[in-house]
Amino acid sequence: MNMNDKAARAKQSRHILSIIVLIVLFILFIAPFILVLINVFKTKADINMAPLALIGAHGFTLKNFPEAMAKMDFWRVFGNSFFITTLATILTILVSAMASFVIVRNGKWKACSILFALMVASMVIPFQVLMVPLVSVYGGIFGILNSRITLILMHTGFSLSMATFMFHGAIHSNIPLELEEAALIDGCSRWQTFWKIVFPLLKPTVATVAIIDAMAFWNDYLLPSLVLTDKNLYTIPIATQAFYGTYSTDIGLVMAALLLAMLPILILYLFLQKYIVAGVTAGAVKG
Repeated sequence: MNMNDKAARAKQSRHILSIIVLIVLFILFIAPFILVLINVFKTKADINMAPLALIGAHGFTLKNFPEAMAKMDFWRVFGNSFFITTLATILTILVSAMASFVIVRNGKWKACSILFALMVASMVIPFQVLMVPLVSVYGGIFGILNSRITLILMHTGFSLSMATFMFHGAIHSNIPLELEEAALIDGCSRWQTFWKIVFPLLKPTVATVAIIDAMAFWNDYLLPSLVLTDKNLYTIPIATQAFYGTYSTDIGLVMAALLLAMLPILILYLFLQKYIVAGVTAGAVKG
C-alpha cells in the first residue's frame, strides 16, 4: 500500500469519525425537544408510566394544549411578547443600520471612531453588572418600570452594539461607495440614498440581526422579570415560569406550555434561516 492510499484511508476514517461524533452530538442536543414533542400528546398518567413511549396507553390526546392555554392566559402573554419583540427588533434594526451608515461613511471623524469603539467595548460588559443600577435608578428614582415601552427601549439599547457592529462590517465590505455617488449625482439626497440604495442591499444582515435579536427578546427572562411586575404585562418566559411553579406536577400541561412558547420563534427561524449564514459572513471578507 503506497503513501497516497494510506493518506486517503486516514482522511476517510477521520471523515467517518467526524460524522459519527456530529450525529451523537445532534442526538444529545435534540433529545430534550423530542421528549417534549412525544409527551405533550399524552395524558399525565401515560407520561408518568412510560415517558419514552411514542404513544401512551390512553392514545393520542390534544387536551393539554387548550387547558395550558387557558390556565396560562396564553393569548395575552403571547400578545405582550409579540408586541415587545416586534417593536424592539424593528427599532434595533433601523437605529443600528442608520448609525452604522453614518459611522462608516464618516470614518475620518474622530467622534465616529470613538463612538464605534465604545459600542464594541460595551459588548463585553455583562448584563448582571447593570441589574442593580437598572432597578434602583429607573424604578426607585424615575418610576418608569413596569411598562412595555420601557422594556422595548431597554431591549433596543442593550442590543444596539452588536447590531451596529454587524451592519458596520456589511456596509464597509459589501456596499460600494460608487453606488452612493451615482445616486447623489442622479439627485438623491443622503436620506434617499440610504433607504433606496444601501438598506435594500443589507437584506441578509437585516435578516440575521432580526432572527438573533428576536430570539433573544422572545426568550429573555431576566430583564422582563426585573421590569415587569404586573401580571397583565407578563411575557411568555415569565408566564411559563409562573405556570411551571403552579402546575409542576402536571408534566403534560408544562410541556404543552413550553411547546407553545417556542413555536413562534421556530417558525420565524424557518422563514429566515437561509439568510443567517449570508448575514453573518457579510462583513467577514472585504470584496
